[in-house]
Amino acid sequence: MTNQESGPMTRQALQPALQSLSGRRALVTGGASGIGLAVVRALAARGAHVVVADRDSAGAEAAAAEVGGSSWVVDLLDPVAITDERLAEALDGVDILVNNAGIQHISPIQDFDPAAFRRIMTLMLEVPFLLIRAALPQMYAQGFGRIINVSSVHGLRASPFKSAYVTAKHGLEGLSKVTALEGGEHGVTSNCVNPGYVRTPLVEKQLADQARVHSIPESEVLARIMLTESAIKRLVEPQEVASLVAWLAGDEASMVTGASHAMDGGWSAR
Repeated sequence: MTNQESGPMTRQALQPALQSLSGRRALVTGGASGIGLAVVRALAARGAHVVVADRDSAGAEAAAAEVGGSSWVVDLLDPVAITDERLAEALDGVDILVNNAGIQHISPIQDFDPAAFRRIMTLMLEVPFLLIRAALPQMYAQGFGRIINVSSVHGLRASPFKSAYVTAKHGLEGLSKVTALEGGEHGVTSNCVNPGYVRTPLVEKQLADQARVHSIPESEVLARIMLTESAIKRLVEPQEVASLVAWLAGDEASMVTGASHAMDGGWSAR
């Protein structure tokens, strides 16, 4: 085969089908803003019906209206909202589950509020477990499912003053791998996406806290703390994370499971 013959074929093969997720139903937690909103848009652009799950009712409803999806206004930290019955209803028909919702708290361990630690562990580890647990039976029954966990470089590496976040993300990595091992024979894949610092409201809110615990000016946090380990000195864009999530959701990623996909500008290469 000549280069002239192979070039167009290669380009065509690499172009994802515009409606590659047509007929699929996805649920994205924390879908009203940041990475979650970018994921909602990317999945919908590929033809999926997307359920936007978020405690921000206006944001969830606006995102759902934008992409022709639906909204699930829910506080995932409220035990009443995540009973087996309510989860079964919310996840009915869901082929693709994206565990994205997250919060942050920055403090030395000796000063870390135990209640804040428990909130982070609940939202970022226990809730993904409960959602996966509720989603798997129907995924197994149909022989197809995609579990995509928005982890972090902090699921692979640690940073000081983030004991709860790092612990939760490391736990999510383990949960994702166990899900992959159990789900493989049923056509269900489970993966983590591991970005570095992403240009989101969650990261922007960290600037003051990082400046306080490191005793440096807020203007120096990005260069001296957030990007110091990265080979590429910029924030990750939400759309970049969403593009990887959308690929993992499709048929072309059917042999990709139990993996952690770093998108950290080279941070974890160290």
